Amino acid sequence: MEVTCLLLLALIPFHCRGQGVYAPAQAQIVHAGQACVVKEDNISERVYTIREGDTLMLQCLVTGHPRPQVRWTKTAGSASDKFQETSVFNETLRIERIARTQGGRYYCKAENGVGVPAIKSIRVDVQYLDEPVLTVHQTVSDVRGNFYQEKTVFLRCTVNSNPPARFIWKRGSDTLSHSQDNGVDIYEPLYTQGETKVLKLKNLRPQDYASYTCQVSVRNVCGIPDKAITFRLTNTTAPPALKLSVNETLVVNPGENVTVQCLLTGGDPLPQLQWSHGPGPLPLGAVAQGGTLSIPSVQARDSGYYNCTATNNVGNPAKKTVNLLVRSMKNATFQITPDVIKESENIQLGQDLKLSCHVDAVPQEKVTYQWFKNGKPARMSKRLLVTRNDPELPAVTSSLELIDLHFSDYGTYLCMASFPGAPVPDLSVEVNISSETVPPTISVPKGRALVTVREGSPAELQCEVRGKPRPPVLWSRVDKEAALLPSGLPLEETPDGKLRLERVSRDMSGTYRCQTARYNGFNVRPREAQVQLNVQFPPEVEPSSQDVRQALGRPVLLRCSLLRGSPQRIASAVWRFKGQLLPPPPVVPAAEAPDHAELHLDAVTRDNSGSYECSVSNDVGSATCLFQVSAKAYSPEFYFDTPNPTRSHKLSKNYSYVLQWTQREPDAVDPVLNYRLSVRQLNQHNAVVKAIPVRRVEKGQLLEYILTDLRVPHSYEVRLTPYTTFGAGDMASRIIHYTEPINSPNLSDNTCHFEDEKICGYTQDLTDNFDWTRQNALTQNPKRSPNTGPPTDISGTPEGYYMFIETSRPRELGDRARLVSPLYNASAKFYCVSFFYHMYGKHIGSLNLLVRSRNKGALDTHAWSLSGNKGNVWQQAHVPINPSGPFQIIFEGVRGSGYLGDIAIDDVTLKKGECPRKQMDPNKVVVMPGSGAPCQSSPQLWGPMAIFLLALQR
Repeated sequence: MEVTCLLLLALIPFHCRGQGVYAPAQAQIVHAGQACVVKEDNISERVYTIREGDTLMLQCLVTGHPRPQVRWTKTAGSASDKFQETSVFNETLRIERIARTQGGRYYCKAENGVGVPAIKSIRVDVQYLDEPVLTVHQTVSDVRGNFYQEKTVFLRCTVNSNPPARFIWKRGSDTLSHSQDNGVDIYEPLYTQGETKVLKLKNLRPQDYASYTCQVSVRNVCGIPDKAITFRLTNTTAPPALKLSVNETLVVNPGENVTVQCLLTGGDPLPQLQWSHGPGPLPLGAVAQGGTLSIPSVQARDSGYYNCTATNNVGNPAKKTVNLLVRSMKNATFQITPDVIKESENIQLGQDLKLSCHVDAVPQEKVTYQWFKNGKPARMSKRLLVTRNDPELPAVTSSLELIDLHFSDYGTYLCMASFPGAPVPDLSVEVNISSETVPPTISVPKGRALVTVREGSPAELQCEVRGKPRPPVLWSRVDKEAALLPSGLPLEETPDGKLRLERVSRDMSGTYRCQTARYNGFNVRPREAQVQLNVQFPPEVEPSSQDVRQALGRPVLLRCSLLRGSPQRIASAVWRFKGQLLPPPPVVPAAEAPDHAELHLDAVTRDNSGSYECSVSNDVGSATCLFQVSAKAYSPEFYFDTPNPTRSHKLSKNYSYVLQWTQREPDAVDPVLNYRLSVRQLNQHNAVVKAIPVRRVEKGQLLEYILTDLRVPHSYEVRLTPYTTFGAGDMASRIIHYTEPINSPNLSDNTCHFEDEKICGYTQDLTDNFDWTRQNALTQNPKRSPNTGPPTDISGTPEGYYMFIETSRPRELGDRARLVSPLYNASAKFYCVSFFYHMYGKHIGSLNLLVRSRNKGALDTHAWSLSGNKGNVWQQAHVPINPSGPFQIIFEGVRGSGYLGDIAIDDVTLKKGECPRKQMDPNKVVVMPGSGAPCQSSPQLWGPMAIFLLALQR
């Protein structure tokens, strides 16, 4: 088998740091989205400005151990403590197509259970510019006859924007101002909604009849372009005027086709007409075309106000309203009112009696009533009076009063309501007056005062009404905190006195009131009774699930507690271990029944470790507590705040990683004896496994292990499992990513491979013509220009990144791209800049290395330059520099005469001291391991596990 030179992992000696590293959370908010600007205002508040419709992306960078959990919340503004939006539990907050209403203060809250949570905030300012609206007005006192043959005209321009818009008024193409034209005045009115500017034309002149443009601008903030609107003012400009083809109140019969025309009688420019309906939208089937509204086969539900509005941005909109009334009648009711003067509640001979009749009708005032006695029209007399609109009763109610009731007045009375001449069916209601007509009584049937049902079942509450006639029963809730019935109504009518509830829930428990209605019966004080509803539901217990850890040989007490239930008692408790029934605990007398169930384990062993289940019942249902009992160790807690965990090596495409962690609650179980470490490259199957012995681990003690010879730029999954005398504990895993370290002269053996998006802190110069591009063989444009540029980076792997300049269109001869390093503090006299370059193509321009000194301003000096085609190979340069103070290095690529001129750089190293006298062979091609060519590695870096893997491959 072929020997593979790729060294996945070298394990170097393990050591610990005996220090407590638990630390409270700290947080910092950074932006990673499409921000226009992030600034500090005059009260040291961070403000993030973004254009409406762009993507908001905020990151909450946290430190602290254990790793803090992040929660994002938002308030409408700094003065509000009430969160307006759903919280986001993630370190990155992303909002696609942000709207103006989503502006405000965003809070990042990080907490890890150590100390107080860290809270940081940033104010998001959403920028926008709506289309402006231009309206034309004239003072009311000046309106006489033709609208615009008066003296003063106001052109009002309004726009909604953030930041406040700047207004420019133009007549034709000429900009207007106070100083240039005495006939105009431009001002901002008070108490206006949105940004508004008014152009006042004083003493209207012939030249004032022209086209006026209102241009609004937010000064290109966030790239928002200016917007404008134009209005042409003429001597015929006039506001809209309307008239209707029907009366303002239109009464129709159901089923008729209704057509209403809204006619324009004035307006220039030609006004736009629009119909609306209140409340709600236009009826289904209604057609509004221009000024004509058609409603086919109109129904009672179509009644309402219909508004016709005409607008042309001149003056105020014209509006006409039609009140459409579709004749209808419903809900015929009657009332029997005994003698009010004598405060009687019964019908008695010799006393007065009043019968009342009412229907709900449209239009209400057009209803007529007729009274009949025993099938014949009731005749008016001194003792029989018919009245209308009784002030003590609902409007348009008919009453028949019987004065000094005689035996001959007993009989059947009928009240008939009708719309004369309209095809609406009559409604009637009948009432019998006799010695048997008595007021109602109400009671609860025996055994029905307390209704007990199980949650989810139907329930029926019943009240019995006696009397003649029997009125409907009205149900309501007595509980103040639950004033509404399950139907959502405060009052519900039942004709038979039964309130039926479907699928009752526990919140329906309580007292319900039933009472007699004062209609369709006696108009007397309501009679009432009460029914208690008790909804039984299964118990709720805690803990629902609990992880119990204890050292071998130590006792454990498991407790399952009853939180709530109906009935609120434990009828039985059953314990199971791994699904097998355990002997029942001692029986407790019912009077002493506790609110919990317990199980004692004298000592934790391997045999009794596992899943315990306690099933608690209250005769209605049951609930379960789950306990996982074991002596295994808790998971390690990875330490994410290691300073500069990544170390790269300039002679190979390898890096090392400092892995640190603490052990969660090490004293809860037996001492940790060793850790099992597994490292696997992502997208690969094989993993390197190592057992790491440790001495006694203390709480908060930082453990450290260095992983070496990881391949740049690959990521790895690391799994760490603690082992005790019990066996394997809980495993923790994390992904480690290669992060390009930022070069510093203090780190003499640090190379920038450009494998990370942060490109070691390098930045693009803002004063050049174009930018350097980071890419690798996998991200290259397949249509890129041939015969120029490198196929891969210096390592030869397709994943390896490098920086290059793309010289295709629209680049021109002499265009420059500059890549600027971080600022370095000079601590030595001489430094050496080493890097690889690739200059292949017949149009290659120049590659320059400049040093920018920062001791007295910014001064750029040339340190190295190379021009022309150098072949399709990577070559290395060593450039000595001697900065006199803080400095930066700049790689400047200059475009040549054509598109075949791509220049690339890779593996930049800056270190103290002089450059090597002997340059590396510029024509040396670096062959990647695994390609069949030989490779070199330092044997002393190889750990025993890596050597073991190579032996297996041999």
